[in-house]
Amino acid sequence: MRVGIAGLGTVGGGVAKLLASQAELLTARCGREIRVTAVSARDRERDRGVDLSNLRWHADARDLASDPEVDVVIELIGGSDGVARDLIERAIAAGKPVVTANKALLALHGTALARMAEAAGTPLGYEAAVAGGIPVIKALREGLAANGIRRVYGILNGTCNYILTTMRETGREFADVLSDAQKMGYAEADPSFDVDGIDAAHKLAILTSVAFGRELDFKGIHVEGIRHVSSLDLQFAEQLGYRIKLLGIAGVTDHGIEQRVHPCMVPLAAPIAHVEGVFNAVFADGDAVGNVLLTGRGAGEGPTASAVVADLMDIARGHRAPVLGVPADRLAPAGTAPMGRHRGAYYIRLMVRDQPGVIADVAAAFRDNKVSMESVLQQARDPAEAVPVVITTHETEEAGMMQAIARIAALDAVQEPPRLIRIEAL
Repeated sequence: MRVGIAGLGTVGGGVAKLLASQAELLTARCGREIRVTAVSARDRERDRGVDLSNLRWHADARDLASDPEVDVVIELIGGSDGVARDLIERAIAAGKPVVTANKALLALHGTALARMAEAAGTPLGYEAAVAGGIPVIKALREGLAANGIRRVYGILNGTCNYILTTMRETGREFADVLSDAQKMGYAEADPSFDVDGIDAAHKLAILTSVAFGRELDFKGIHVEGIRHVSSLDLQFAEQLGYRIKLLGIAGVTDHGIEQRVHPCMVPLAAPIAHVEGVFNAVFADGDAVGNVLLTGRGAGEGPTASAVVADLMDIARGHRAPVLGVPADRLAPAGTAPMGRHRGAYYIRLMVRDQPGVIADVAAAFRDNKVSMESVLQQARDPAEAVPVVITTHETEEAGMMQAIARIAALDAVQEPPRLIRIEAL
């Protein structure tokens, strides 16, 4: 099986090396040789740790789709449109199977690409697009195919998990830890996609579609990042018996499928609370199997290349499955539940002037919006400084909570915008 690789960055180079170093093992396991015959990359001279001298080089990656020496196209360029999308569509139109790690493109155009691939009878593999080397797509689409999935959630971004772990362990603030993460290569020069939750939301859109048999709905996801999480919040979380994680969560509710990405207070007794550093984890709750946990490295050369090659092996074996778990013409409409209908408990941290009547005013705002307080925690500071007041609530509806928070933020005694983190009963 002759393979063309578009993009020879960290992952593309890793795929080429893995196919070369494991050639004998892969042939034994899938019954035929998988060989790279063509590539497309900007820099032909760069040393990628593998001999590419005898391969066909294409200046325009889109030409791989029409190369007669290429049977399968691997797209590792990235980006939700442009060359990456053109290449995939041209390859499918030419009847060539495609493997991609492009979560942004799939989150925005995955439903259309699935329909296109299935109409052409052409496989479209994307295991590497979600959680790196963790085989979560195969688990949901095949291993758990007999289950009705009630909820799927997880740590889907290793950069955020690393930052939150380091902040908790060292007591340092977000900006300081982010700067170090950039120096070590864990975060990009522009970290917005990671720390603002967009990367995790791309992955959640894909997981939601596969888990629940629905069209992808990236725009329907409620997305928050971790910029507002402080070391003070992490300290209070531990004191209250929680740990803060950025989670992507999708589940069945009375109002549709809920999709949300945001920092969460996770009980210390929950296994996901102890997934630390750059590791990812995905939980699925099936009606037959119960809870299933998959964890491992969610990014990097080796793990992501492993997932790409796993898709290649399925293609080499002739294995077929609907792209999104359900035939594309049977996917249900997205039906994403409005965030205002979400019900849950909340952690709120206020920085207030220590004066009479503050707690009474805060309590009145909650009472008038049907929010019931569970606990109040106040720590004394220098009288000249703002005092932190931490409140946890019983389960309530998001819309009422947001109205209460807006009213509290307007109080003269409140010195900073209130910090709200949702508490998850996992």
